[in-house]
Amino acid sequence: MNQGQTELDAIAQRYQRRAEAGLGDRYSLLRPEVWQMLQERQRALLRELAVRPGAVSDWRLTEVGCGAGGNLLEFLRLGLRPEHVQGVELLPERHAAARQCLPDALNLHLGDASAAAIEPLSQDLILQSTVFSSILSDAVQEAVAQAMWRWLKPGGAVLWYDFIVDNPRNADVRGVPLKRVRALFPEAEQIRWQRLTLLPPLARRVCRLHPQAYTLFNSIPWLRTHVLAVIEKSP
Repeated sequence: MNQGQTELDAIAQRYQRRAEAGLGDRYSLLRPEVWQMLQERQRALLRELAVRPGAVSDWRLTEVGCGAGGNLLEFLRLGLRPEHVQGVELLPERHAAARQCLPDALNLHLGDASAAAIEPLSQDLILQSTVFSSILSDAVQEAVAQAMWRWLKPGGAVLWYDFIVDNPRNADVRGVPLKRVRALFPEAEQIRWQRLTLLPPLARRVCRLHPQAYTLFNSIPWLRTHVLAVIEKSP
């Protein structure tokens, strides 16, 4: 078994441990810290998308690590056509959940993203959201990043959302600092980024006091643990 397959198997095992630990409710959209994190990210991403060239209905997008399809549904609501949207998911149970809720015209790939059958230079946008922080192997991170860059059209962009700091309580993930992002995409014309998302353990704690406490604490930049980056390819 090669190193890449070993890491992919380990990722599946790590997600299984999370499921068995019963942490699903921690990410419920009914929790005040979760919906505020989501809406903050949505606003920031929409501001970036609003200045992208071309008609939204013509954009072609692939999400790496699409999970159960929630992010893809957001892009469909934005106006992308299902036949122009694709998802790649490693875990069979999440792939099946996405298939149930997404239109049949939307193509879903199951398995290793670096080996997904996506045409080079075919995508306007590639999305990844908290995927790379779950990949502990440098080599696998690099293989997936290279595939994403290969799929991207000239003038296209990788939409990147992930955390930049390590979580000392969770050895199954690691932060991906901006220095690493730049190393993964060395040919990028430019990388625009902004820090978002109040440190989740703190967010859970302060929102128990009052939901509006999220906004108060999130106003302190060094308490934000994630980065939204737009990684652009030269036209």
